[in-house]
Amino acid sequence: MCSSNNTKSESLSDCNIGSSAGFSDTNQAPLPGGNLVDSLRAKYLAVRGMTEALCTPLCPEDYVVQSTPSASPTKWHIAHTTWFFETLVLDSQIVGYKPVNLAYRHMFNSYYNTIGQPFMRGQRGVLSRPTVGEIFDYRRAVDASMVKLIERCGLKDAALRQMIETGLHHEQQHQELMLTDLKHMFSENPLKPVYVANRQEISPEIATLCRWNPVSGGIHLIGHDGLGFAYDNESPRHEVLVKDFQLASHLVTNAEYLAFIDDGGYSRHELWLADGWEAVKTEGWQAPLYWHCEDGQWRYMTLSGLRDVVAHEPVCHISYFEADAFARWSQSRLPTEAEWEIAATGQRCDGNFLESRMYHPRAGQDAAPQDDSTQHFYQMYGDVWEWTASAYLAYPGFKPAPGALGEYNGKFMCNQFVLRGGSCMTPRDHIRQTYRNFFPPIARWQFAGLRLARDV
Repeated sequence: MCSSNNTKSESLSDCNIGSSAGFSDTNQAPLPGGNLVDSLRAKYLAVRGMTEALCTPLCPEDYVVQSTPSASPTKWHIAHTTWFFETLVLDSQIVGYKPVNLAYRHMFNSYYNTIGQPFMRGQRGVLSRPTVGEIFDYRRAVDASMVKLIERCGLKDAALRQMIETGLHHEQQHQELMLTDLKHMFSENPLKPVYVANRQEISPEIATLCRWNPVSGGIHLIGHDGLGFAYDNESPRHEVLVKDFQLASHLVTNAEYLAFIDDGGYSRHELWLADGWEAVKTEGWQAPLYWHCEDGQWRYMTLSGLRDVVAHEPVCHISYFEADAFARWSQSRLPTEAEWEIAATGQRCDGNFLESRMYHPRAGQDAAPQDDSTQHFYQMYGDVWEWTASAYLAYPGFKPAPGALGEYNGKFMCNQFVLRGGSCMTPRDHIRQTYRNFFPPIARWQFAGLRLARDV
């Protein structure tokens, strides 16, 4: 058996606490009957354990495939999240730390030029070595050092806890990306493999009554308030001026999107932005990603295999261009991210998340009759990320964090659009009202859908 590991021990007697300025203070609350160290250790092990639990249904061959340059092999995800803790925590916090394998610093670096030359994204699928077993050995070695670091230094400085919290949220992002990339990989396989059998009943065919809920304009505060964890791109909190608007009570459904398709939505250039229309022609788009028509019946790929399209589930796997074209066809528009955040004020951050183990959007609830003074927005959180009309830009006064963490968000503030609310693949404690996801407008493999808005 080929081995590329060179595990070395390190001293934990000296803890050199670094800085994670630009990321909000965690205000970590201790577990009942415990302390900050117990809480942080428990959360660390839980998040790391979840990543490995998501790998349980996989065969060794599943870990290596890179089905598109924008996706990554599962093996790379589980290695990179470990690289984050080793490189940005252990190596920077422990005097004389010896890396598990020095070559990993380059191989599993995603885009941190501050740390060194990243490995080319489109070539991650060629890394047959280290083996899957060696990557899990790497995780175990780093986890052992991380637990020791937490136990010996976890109470000495808030900056260390803050950096670890950032690493845990980073890993939760990769849990979602890992499943998203696995779905794309399985969709390219003629066997249409099943990741997990559907543990839930198929969403009922309930016709949702979509209402237009009024939202008052004026001067509003948006952005993170500094309580609890947040990424730097969610700050500073600032005032925005919006006009009165209306926001749909429900996400756009497959049935509604099918009407757009049947009305020639993909052949009507007047509905599309120029780059979107070019994508339609170049990529041959005729429906959302993973959809195909078989004997007159639309079917789509899920992580539970192929199934018929369910009319009243939220439409999913559409690009910003498709969301925008549908909104135009509907004589509506996409909400701005400020409008979305204002409307989400007071809404419970609850829904169909990763912990539901559905791995698929569910149909919305039937909206009971309401009087005009009552507002409710269904599925604001979970199920599908919601495209907004807002370009991904810095908030007024934004400053990237110093060092490597400054590359986490700020340098991507160009040619991308903001999505809000999380999806069925997002861990529940990872999402919040101010969370700003972002993707290029052509991206379709993410679990993304839309909610419509209108001017008053």
